[in-house]
Amino acid sequence: MIQISDMYKIYTMGDNKVAALNGINLNIKAHEFVSIVGPSGSGKSTLMNMLGCLDTPTSGTYILDGKEVSQLDDDDLAEIRNKKIGFIFQKFNLIQKLSSIENVELPLIYQGISPKEARTRAIESLRRVGLEERMHHRPFELSGGQQQRVAIARALVTNPPVILADEPTGALDSKTGIEVMGILKKLHSKGNTIVLITHDNSLAQQADRIIRIQDGEIVEDVEVV
Repeated sequence: MIQISDMYKIYTMGDNKVAALNGINLNIKAHEFVSIVGPSGSGKSTLMNMLGCLDTPTSGTYILDGKEVSQLDDDDLAEIRNKKIGFIFQKFNLIQKLSSIENVELPLIYQGISPKEARTRAIESLRRVGLEERMHHRPFELSGGQQQRVAIARALVTNPPVILADEPTGALDSKTGIEVMGILKKLHSKGNTIVLITHDNSLAQQADRIIRIQDGEIVEDVEVV
């Protein structure tokens, strides 16, 4: 599903060059649940941006679901993000003036799906996360956990091959965070490929595989027993 080879991301700061990613090699198979762990400044956020096609590497290759994407232009990257990756962010990134169902429909509208089909698929996606009864509420009318469920429904609605979750429980209390992780594990059990970005070792342990990154390099890649 994901093949990264010899990836570098180098930033120029004045006269200095900083390698945020320093020769990353990474393969993630379809249907895996993988956590990528590292402290602030380790390079995990840069790697997440590469995995999510939010940025391009200085050098190296990235093959996502069989397609080389590392050097695509902005328009092509936007299309890849819309069709291949479901994003779940720490701060939800919902549009406040839209209802839950309208937020979930957005990726389908960008794909040119008919309004009728978009509505049907959005309802089903909200049902999968147990939030169909709140589909007409706006984000400010929902709890943090409910907003994150809407964000998960939005990530699922296009049936992307990869779900990329960036600190998905970071803005939630511990009880709600456990519920959200439960949803991710359930999605994995039904065949979704999940990539979890986190600094929390206890969350990372809930994945099947832990990849630790430090100073822009992968320093550990282990199966969870």
